[in-house]
Amino acid sequence: MTTATPGTAAELHADMVRKITSSRPSLDSPVIEALRTVPRHLFLPDATLDEAYNPYKAVITKTALDGTHLSCASVATLVAGMLAELHVRPGERIFEVGAGTGYNAALLAELTGPDGLVVTTDIDEEITGQASKALATAGYRGVRVLTRDGALGDETDTPFDKIIVTVGACDIPNAWFAQLVPGGRMVLPLRWRGQTRGVAFVKGDDGVLRSESVFLCGFVPMIGQDVERSAALHTDPLVQIHYDVDQDIDPAQLTGSLDTPRASAWSGITVGPQDPIDGIWLRATATDPAVCRINASSNAVSADLCTPFIPNLSPTLIAGSSLAYLTKRRLEGPDPLYELGAHGHGADGHALAERLCGHIHTWNTDREARPSLTAMPLTAQATIPKDAIVKKDCTVTVTY
Repeated sequence: MTTATPGTAAELHADMVRKITSSRPSLDSPVIEALRTVPRHLFLPDATLDEAYNPYKAVITKTALDGTHLSCASVATLVAGMLAELHVRPGERIFEVGAGTGYNAALLAELTGPDGLVVTTDIDEEITGQASKALATAGYRGVRVLTRDGALGDETDTPFDKIIVTVGACDIPNAWFAQLVPGGRMVLPLRWRGQTRGVAFVKGDDGVLRSESVFLCGFVPMIGQDVERSAALHTDPLVQIHYDVDQDIDPAQLTGSLDTPRASAWSGITVGPQDPIDGIWLRATATDPAVCRINASSNAVSADLCTPFIPNLSPTLIAGSSLAYLTKRRLEGPDPLYELGAHGHGADGHALAERLCGHIHTWNTDREARPSLTAMPLTAQATIPKDAIVKKDCTVTVTY
């Protein structure tokens, strides 16, 4: 617990807001004013002031026995960005999934004002207890804090003008569709095919959610959504795959696949050390149902068993007993330059590697291209759209 003086807190608080506004010059003034008003350190009593007011780092607030992060105070720049995407107006009714420390709910309370309503929920009573205490300490007693599964929404206070989700959601439950007013906005970190994107949706009069923006983000996964799967391809050293419940993937067929000869394909497309490549993965999910994620331990990489572009976070194609994953090789020359390619294993490993190179070429035609997403409740669909990603409660389509 910090013992620094309030003056120091005020200085660090002001510096945090300056850094956020400088990194996000388009941030609207109500969000900036809310950031200036809410004292973040009151929601992080066990953190130092430097930790509480660092705008670039998350603060882990609860960890499982196995080291898994269960709750955290999200990176302040991301918090500000998501609030800007939510477009909160005074007097609105807001539902938040993922109470966390209560800090985001306090910011929402500032944005909605005395005539608005903020309801925040979490499935963990320890987290909601701490959030309630912090909100009361900071003077935000009007925020409703519920201990329940956020997927259920809040029937008592429905409908809501806005819904914001601050945990990684791999599905959009029926309650969120039903409890959001037509024209309302929903901002959430949506997980599909092993990756996560922040999406700002607007609900149409037809009940369909259509994206207005898609952005990079990362959050602790939401508890209770049984949509993602993981399995070990190799145990010593460890290599895992992560995939969705709707994908035709049988991990048992892949046993020993990494011990088969490696078949490589190279795209001829190059990137520098700072060039983002996440768009390859995102764009591939629009049309390829075989896309998932591979996670290789450091021992697996050093042993040259599995060498993805990013060891714990790279796209992979899986078909039957074969797979291929994104990789790179350094080219000769004075400056770091890497050629993108794929390593394949199994009978169809080379074909999958070539297919992944095709995705690299598609991405390279317009590296700045941004997708549009639509989401619809499964219960409202007589037929499933072509190329839809089918979750338990909804379908998601990604188009370019």
